[in-house]
Amino acid sequence: MQVNSSQSRHSALSEINVTPLVDVMLVLLIIFMVTAPMMQQGIDVDLPETAASGVETSNEPFILTIDKNEKIIISGTKDKNRIDITLKNLRPKLNAIFSTRKNKQIYLQADKAVSYGFVAETMAEIRAAGISNIGLVTLPKASQ
Repeated sequence: MQVNSSQSRHSALSEINVTPLVDVMLVLLIIFMVTAPMMQQGIDVDLPETAASGVETSNEPFILTIDKNEKIIISGTKDKNRIDITLKNLRPKLNAIFSTRKNKQIYLQADKAVSYGFVAETMAEIRAAGISNIGLVTLPKASQ
């Protein structure tokens, strides 16, 4: 009987404490969730020029941003290309961008310091380019 009790005292512990493992995995998950949106992907390639017509590659809407100095910037939602443009050249540029796209939608975000008149002129140029689906981007009001 004593032999059994001495074996039980010196036997290996069969349970593994997984709490530290779970803690480390959750910290890694949080780190990846925070850093994933900041990662830029893509390969820098110098493509040849051709006379062929463009092919629609995305149905993602474009974002048109007006900063506080009334500078207009066009950018896609996924690609990192930004185009700085003036109000005078906006309509021809939008015509060129949206000529091959089926989804004629654009999001307009303007700094709150920009005059209403300039935003209205910009919207008129967007509509004149044949884009009737304009989404206005705002921040939600903070609840008090």
